[in-house]
Amino acid sequence: MNPDLFLADLEAKPAALTELAGALDAADPFAGLPEGIGRVLFLGMGSSRYAAGVAALRLRAAGVDAWAEYASAAATFPPGPRTLVVPISATGGSRETLDAVERYAGGASFLMALTNAPGSALAQAAGLVVPMHAGEERGGVACRTFQHTLALLLALESRLTGAGRDVAGLVRRAAEATADLLERRDAWLPMVLELLNGPNGVYAIAPAERLSSAEQSALMVREGPRRPADACETGDWAHVDVYLTKTLSYRALLFPGSRYDEQAMDWVRERGSTVVAVGGEVKDAAAVVRYAHDDDPDVRLLTETLVAELVAAYWWSGRPQ
Repeated sequence: MNPDLFLADLEAKPAALTELAGALDAADPFAGLPEGIGRVLFLGMGSSRYAAGVAALRLRAAGVDAWAEYASAAATFPPGPRTLVVPISATGGSRETLDAVERYAGGASFLMALTNAPGSALAQAAGLVVPMHAGEERGGVACRTFQHTLALLLALESRLTGAGRDVAGLVRRAAEATADLLERRDAWLPMVLELLNGPNGVYAIAPAERLSSAEQSALMVREGPRRPADACETGDWAHVDVYLTKTLSYRALLFPGSRYDEQAMDWVRERGSTVVAVGGEVKDAAAVVRYAHDDDPDVRLLTETLVAELVAAYWWSGRPQ
């Protein structure tokens, strides 16, 4: 793992997204799926599971029976002819995911692997391989692959629900949003670095529909600079994390969009905690980071973790704030 290469990976996000959009325009990556899918089961660990959790929630909201499981779980849905099993691993070599795939390989369920390594062991076990088109992450941290996983799962959602969305167009808007944040980082990043730089870590808060943004943001702070960080769903925050605002120097990234944003902010005001809002105006936030197309929730989903990723990259490398 290397902080300078991690930053370079982040700076390459717009180009990688543009390439992914072109690939989606050129061909349907899910053309090889069988008909009659009755259930979707996502399997993954870490960032892969974060993305899968949001995808499963969206599919259920559209009437599709979909679930995201830890690949390490000892028990989950049994194989079945109408169950699509989607193991997700950027490297294609996650031990837990490969172990989980063994339960389904050669059985009644169709296996579709989502990976950035088409020649990997995971790909070899699958009936259909969907490449992430994220390029090599030389920094050793899953950042572009996380973003591309989300985009491809949105494309899968469109396919399974028959929505016919222009996902390639969405990915291009996310590329523009990502480029905007990168190009203007000198205007917003120093302030965010200062506001989040406390003795008790960083907390990330997001609505259930974009919980992956909070989870990935917290992971980036833990994985790179090795600082304490955790994630929480916005509504649940008032039941499980609010207590920390009373005893800690509580500093949080808030990804707005939940009907319970104001409930959380009431406690923040009362306790004098520090909140940085990303992608939308929030009353009494210490800072607000806006970017192109942030009025689109799906652009937010694909883009907003870049704020925490850049914070992590700068802390990790020891760059001046």
